[in-house]
Amino acid sequence: MPKAKSSETSTHTADLFDAKLLHLFDLLHHTGSVTRAAEALGLSQPTISIWLSKLRSQFDDPLFVRTSEGMQPTPRADALIDKVRSALTSFRQLSESAPVFNPAIAERSFRICMTDASHITLLPQLLSHVRSLAPKVRLDAARIDANMPLALQTGDADIAIGLVPQLEAGFYQQTLFTQDWVCLSKKNHPRIGKTLSLKQYKEEAHILIAAGTGAVLQSEALKRHKINRRVLLELPGFLGLPAILATTDLIVTLPRHIGETLAHSGDLKALDCPVNIPSFKVKQHWHERYHNDPANQWLRGLCATLFLRPNLRQ
Repeated sequence: MPKAKSSETSTHTADLFDAKLLHLFDLLHHTGSVTRAAEALGLSQPTISIWLSKLRSQFDDPLFVRTSEGMQPTPRADALIDKVRSALTSFRQLSESAPVFNPAIAERSFRICMTDASHITLLPQLLSHVRSLAPKVRLDAARIDANMPLALQTGDADIAIGLVPQLEAGFYQQTLFTQDWVCLSKKNHPRIGKTLSLKQYKEEAHILIAAGTGAVLQSEALKRHKINRRVLLELPGFLGLPAILATTDLIVTLPRHIGETLAHSGDLKALDCPVNIPSFKVKQHWHERYHNDPANQWLRGLCATLFLRPNLRQ
C-alpha cells in the first residue's frame, strides 16, 4: 500500500516552484560564488546557505560543489539550468501580466444599470466624459430590476447607480449624493408663486410617476401624513412630463436632481416639497468579483469624480 506523502515532501514540492530558490540556482550557476549570489539577492550568506540546502534536498543532488575555481555545477545542475531559466521567465511573465486598462485605446463596452431619471441627469455627463477619455468605449444603459444583482455577479453588468436597498452580501457600494424632493409646475402657474404651501399641495391636481427612484418612499410618506392627492394623470416614467407640465396646471413630486434638471431644460419651476418625504442616498454598486478589475475600477472612479458630492443641486 503506497505511503501518504509526508509534510516534508509537500514542502519540498512547494519549494520547487519557489521563484527565489530558482533565482538562487540561476545566480550560482552564472557566478559560481555564494558571496556574489548573496550580494545580488541582498541576503546574508547564511540565508543563501539555507536556501541552497533546500535546493539540494529538493533535487536530491549537491548541485553546486566548492572547488578551487568557486562553486561549480554538478552534471545534474547543468542538466537543469535551461529548465530553471525557462521557469524564471514564466514567473516574470506572470508577474508582469497584471491586467491594465488604458481608456485611450480600450475597445470594450460597459453596461450600467440605472433609473430612467439617471438617463436624463447622469448619463449625458458620463457619456461626454467617456467619449473624451475613451473614444472606443461603448456604454449600454440597463434597467434596475430583479435581475440586476445576478447581472453584476456574472459580469453582464458592470455597475448599478441608484437607490438599490435590496442588494445582499457580496456587493460593494459608494454613496455619490443625497436626494431630497421638489415639486414641478409650469412657470406661470395661475395659483402657485415662488413657494408651494401644504394647503396648495393638497388642493392642486397631480401627476403621479408610478415607477422610478424613491416612488415607494414618496407613497409611504404621503400615507403617513394622511395626504390623498388628487391624481389626474399617471405616467410610467418621465417621457413627455415637461411638455405636459408646461401646458397644464398640474404639478408633480420628484427627487430634486431630476426635478431641477427638467426645470432648467423646460419652461418649468422647481419648488421645495412641503411634505416631509425622507431623503435617500444615490449610490454606485458593484460585485466583489470585479472589485480589483482595472476596467471596473476606472468606470467607478470616473463616476465618483463626476457625481460624488454631499448634495447634488444643479
